[in-house]
Amino acid sequence: MKRLGVQERCLTALGILKALGAFGLLADIRIPLIGVAAAAGLVLFFVGVIVTVMRARWYAHLPYPFAWLLLAIGSLVLRLRSA
Repeated sequence: MKRLGVQERCLTALGILKALGAFGLLADIRIPLIGVAAAAGLVLFFVGVIVTVMRARWYAHLPYPFAWLLLAIGSLVLRLRSA
C-alpha cells in the first residue's frame, strides 16, 4: 500500500468500506435497495483502486482491481435488471 501512495491511516476505513459492500450484497437477499447501494459503492471503490494504481504507475497490478470491478459491475447490473 505504501508503494501505491495510500496513507496508513486510511487502510482501516478502506477495509471497512469494502466489508460493508460485501455485507450489503448479502443483505440484498432481504432488502433489494441495500444491494443496489452496496454494488454501486463497490463499483466506485474499485474505480478508485484503479485510479490509485495508475497514479502509482504500477501497471502490472491492474488486472486484479479490473477483475473485481467487473464482478461489482456485474452484480450491479444484475440487481438493476431484476428490480
